[in-house]
Amino acid sequence: MSRPVDAVMAQAKEFLGERMSTNAALREQHSHGEDTNPPVMPDGVAFIETTEEASKLLALCHAHRIPVVPFGAGTSLEGHVTPVRGGISLDLARMNAVLAVNGPDMDCRVQAGVTRQQLNAHLRDQGLFFPVDPGSECTIGGMCATRASGTNAVRYGTIRDNVLGLTVVMADGRVVNTGGRVRKSANGYDLTRLFIGSEGTLGVMTEIQLRLQGIPEAQSAAVCQFETLAGAVESVITILAAGIPVARIELLDEVQMAASIAFSKLEGLQAVPTLFFEFDGTTAGVKEQAELAQEIAADNGASGFRWATDSGARNKLWQARHDAYWAALASRPGCKGVATDAIVPISRLAELILGAKADIEASGLSAPIVGHVGDGNFHTVILVPQEEGGLERVWALDRKIVARALALEGSCSGEHGIGIGKREFLEQEVGDGPLAVMRSVKAALDPHGILNPGKLFLN
Repeated sequence: MSRPVDAVMAQAKEFLGERMSTNAALREQHSHGEDTNPPVMPDGVAFIETTEEASKLLALCHAHRIPVVPFGAGTSLEGHVTPVRGGISLDLARMNAVLAVNGPDMDCRVQAGVTRQQLNAHLRDQGLFFPVDPGSECTIGGMCATRASGTNAVRYGTIRDNVLGLTVVMADGRVVNTGGRVRKSANGYDLTRLFIGSEGTLGVMTEIQLRLQGIPEAQSAAVCQFETLAGAVESVITILAAGIPVARIELLDEVQMAASIAFSKLEGLQAVPTLFFEFDGTTAGVKEQAELAQEIAADNGASGFRWATDSGARNKLWQARHDAYWAALASRPGCKGVATDAIVPISRLAELILGAKADIEASGLSAPIVGHVGDGNFHTVILVPQEEGGLERVWALDRKIVARALALEGSCSGEHGIGIGKREFLEQEVGDGPLAVMRSVKAALDPHGILNPGKLFLN
């Protein structure tokens, strides 16, 4: 007996051709992201290339009540791309064109499948760059869907702060344009921000209008190592309180440093708590910022700054930071990792990190700490033991760390989103009232519940 999903895929083949696939290997590739949730195979994978194709496919799926799960690069850490109820995995990776760059206004328009690396390579010769840097090879559409952040957020903000407008395909196939090219507007509901962070549950973003930045005159990066984790964290808090406009401040504890030294071949560094800094601006401004930060770090037990001023050395340093997750996994071959994503007000950061460190030691698990501490956000990569009950122990530690963050007026997720993995934490954090409003918005925009079902809400 023919199923509704088979009928939808047959009709989709009429305009997608071989780009509507039921190939087992492709379905397996689209059954999971970079997380520990069980994979679920979609019934088919649709590789779309235009907004019009997305509109046609969603209209079909809406009519037949078939789930649709947007898929970008597959790098999400909370199960966002897992098609928990089957249906169609909607792959946007081929929508990878930079549509327009407006140099004088410092903005651009891209398709959702463009990665930040592709965009910055395109912009480099124009003296512009896109600053939001989560580290992995992720798409701009995926970054918008999860409200991504990253190493530059302390100075340039998150993806939410850098999106001017969107083209969104609604659940029933309607195409909606939100926002525009202006830097501010006061005209009605802010639909752009509604879709940012909605994790593909309210609509499928196919085009994004982005703010850009000018490439700074001077950039300098440094590594600063500390006797204690407390000294490193206190340095961050004091530097920010002093108003020093640091572009990036990243923390790696001694466990993460040991892993990164081995994985990224970092020479001349010790496995001790470490801060990575970057300073952007004029040559004189960068020098002044760095000197002030160095003085504060020295007062907190730092062993001095090790500078990386040329682009090669600076890129190697930040590549090591971006590879921290993979370095953590490589430190325990065969293990998977669960990444926590807690965030608190800067003044509570020391309490959270030192408390999480105590929780990790009490658990007996290996969990390197790394984070964008310049905005109060940090991660632990909890390595899952290859033994009976190992994953349960990991989730118990994760719950302790999140509970600490919430008790300190923080949030369960600074940038990874909710997906499958943090649904229970969302309920704890926001409470019944806001959750009911979220459900009402979902019901109004996706009445048949076809868009990325099983995400955000427990039921």
